Amino acid sequence: MNSKYEVVIGLEVHAQLSTESKIFCGCSTKFGSNPNSNVCPVCLGHPGVLPVLNKKVVEYAVLMGLATNHEIKERSIFARKNYFYPDSPKGWQTSQFDEPICENGYLDVVTSAGEERRLDITRIHMEEDAGKSIHDKGAETLVDLNRTGVPLIEIVSEPVMRSAEEAYLYLTKMKQILTYLDICDGNMEEGSLRCDANISIRLKGETELGTKTEVKNMNSFKNVEKAINVEIARQVDIIEDGGKITQQTLLWDADLENVFPMRSKEESHDYRYFPEPDLMPIIIDEEWKNEIAKNLPELPEARKNRFVAEYKIPEYDAEILTSNRPLADYYERAITVTNDYKSASNWIMGDVLKVVNEEKIEISDFPISAENIGKLIELINNNTISGKIAKDVFPEMLQTNEDPAKIVKEKNLVQITDTSEIEKIIDEIIATNQPQVQQYVGGKETVVGFFVGQVMKATQGKANPKAVNELLKKKLDEQK
Repeated sequence: MNSKYEVVIGLEVHAQLSTESKIFCGCSTKFGSNPNSNVCPVCLGHPGVLPVLNKKVVEYAVLMGLATNHEIKERSIFARKNYFYPDSPKGWQTSQFDEPICENGYLDVVTSAGEERRLDITRIHMEEDAGKSIHDKGAETLVDLNRTGVPLIEIVSEPVMRSAEEAYLYLTKMKQILTYLDICDGNMEEGSLRCDANISIRLKGETELGTKTEVKNMNSFKNVEKAINVEIARQVDIIEDGGKITQQTLLWDADLENVFPMRSKEESHDYRYFPEPDLMPIIIDEEWKNEIAKNLPELPEARKNRFVAEYKIPEYDAEILTSNRPLADYYERAITVTNDYKSASNWIMGDVLKVVNEEKIEISDFPISAENIGKLIELINNNTISGKIAKDVFPEMLQTNEDPAKIVKEKNLVQITDTSEIEKIIDEIIATNQPQVQQYVGGKETVVGFFVGQVMKATQGKANPKAVNELLKKKLDEQK
């Protein structure tokens, strides 16, 4: 970016709440159902029907507000946001406008340069989703109204982000909190988490905001970052060429890695908001708020800090292990069996996540229980097996999730710790490898690795490595 400009970014994040039924009716919210099968007169906007607010939606919105440092408003109301699209059968969207449920929150992020940034959030409000227009059927446009009335919260940031990286970090942290609260699955590809970016530029030192554009259709975190950078570059080029930015909505094309105009950007007055006459105001008193707050789990930042303080693992490990709640839970179940916290971290971050990533599965679908990982670590620590043998036991556990001790016993993998047995094997190897012995006597101490390898080969990896190294050193020194 041209160094004389400053970018100003605000994000609007829509999170689909994981309730079983819609916001104002009892229809299912299940994704992937046959088109127009999860609908009823209420979500289809038939004349004379009345909406009934889903209590769980309110509680989820309050939970998110508490987790992101918002003021929870005692009184909030719904409004009608009027627009005429084929996927909006009522002719309006029921949303919240000037009296939202949560206001004045923030998230803290740390940039790659180590700068701590507090990113202010204007509001969180509840609303219903629209349907889906399908344009890829030739000359026809089809409409699926299954999504109509699915509950959303919209999280609107202040225009405080100064780079695409900050927007990426903000969005990543937002998804992490939503999934920790278990109120949204965070799946951008299925549309349960959507993000629109409002972007403008101005000369450094200016305080007035420039003309903004809104970029939509970004279906991954990386695409959000790419799209913002592309739009920043586009705006800089226009200004540098003497042009003016037009306020408009742009669509991101991930294949072409470019933005294209969609329509002129609407202002709030274009929607002719007015209070929803069919819904009562929402009153959240202290008692209800406190009741909801009891369901707040330990949030990722607090959990990461506790892992570092309590388990004495590096911050890097704690960051990865607490990146999602099921993974953090998996780690804490493993260390109920072993108190070797660092080894548990190493195995989970290494061997376990390798399989999870390669197989593209969730940690909840990983075939080895956390408790069995802990038991495997304990077999190493009590010298039942070596670390090398543990790496052979692990694939067996992947197939069966059997207790590692049972696998070790059945396959006769118990480590040889009897020094007299190891000593006998070493004597035989020294006797049959005199050239290498003479190399050691001549000062080439690295040849010890050769002897270790021979002993491990002879014992099929079952000899205790520490005992092997100590006895080999002693025996080879006796040859001098």
